[in-house]
Amino acid sequence: MPPMLSRRHLLRAAPLLACPGLSRADPAFDPEADPTFGRQIVFDEFFTAIDPAIWHAGRKATTFDGGYYGRSAFAPIEGAEGVVPYAIVDDPEAENGHALRLSAYHIGRPMTMPDYYGNEDPEFQWVSGNLQTARSDGTILRGWRRGYFETRMRMPLHPLTWSAFWMMNGNSILTPRTSIEIDVIEHKGFEPHLYGAYLHEWGQPGEHHEGAGVPVEPDLSRGYHRYGVLLTRNRCQVYFDRRPIRAPFTGKPLVWVINRSVEMDMDNDTFWPLLTLALLSDVSYPDPLRDQDREAHLHIDYFRVFA
Repeated sequence: MPPMLSRRHLLRAAPLLACPGLSRADPAFDPEADPTFGRQIVFDEFFTAIDPAIWHAGRKATTFDGGYYGRSAFAPIEGAEGVVPYAIVDDPEAENGHALRLSAYHIGRPMTMPDYYGNEDPEFQWVSGNLQTARSDGTILRGWRRGYFETRMRMPLHPLTWSAFWMMNGNSILTPRTSIEIDVIEHKGFEPHLYGAYLHEWGQPGEHHEGAGVPVEPDLSRGYHRYGVLLTRNRCQVYFDRRPIRAPFTGKPLVWVINRSVEMDMDNDTFWPLLTLALLSDVSYPDPLRDQDREAHLHIDYFRVFA
């Protein structure tokens, strides 16, 4: 977590984008089933370009704080401090032969990022990428209430990287008294066989948290994998390669209840996604920082919504 008690997770927004097909009843809920069964793709982003009508780059959409967290400053789409952390690159392992690359770059000198707390701190003089379908003025460029949300990604191997695919509720941007955050994956770059998944309902009344470590056999830095979450009316279930993550002692699929679902329905609220390459601030800084660790790259093949 960043200094000054900034919560990476706290956001909220106003106008919503209704999506055809997502207001109907959910298919029969089976926690063991393929989450795409009975659903069809209603949004398919395979990143031939970064469309500003869909994706906003830079600081996280929030009015709670400055929109930064961790040890790096999130750059706007045109880049900052002489680097551009957003690119579409050729990638034969991606479905369409190209992928979105989010990068983190070590600047290593005083920076001039607006409102960034780390400009003068040598350990925080990094710039990295964050894409989201919302803006801090409350605009929701794309938002959905329910469905199955999936991205296919290849993680970096690095001592500081903090890669994430996460969802926030729209009302959390402008009125951040409470918020709902779903971390489909939070990955630390030094743990190639482990990641975390979390549900956070921030703020009172009724603050509520769930979470799980997800050990996996493949090295997440050596290939692409699918990370998904199924959101029904009041349930949240997270998947790795379309298989449910499981409770460590019972082996049963983990299904978390979203207690504020009624509030979301009453407010006509939606969820919106973020794709982020951040740097951890709660681990020791490398000493020395190796040349090969002065930059890192998160590859994203696609983001899809099934309804």
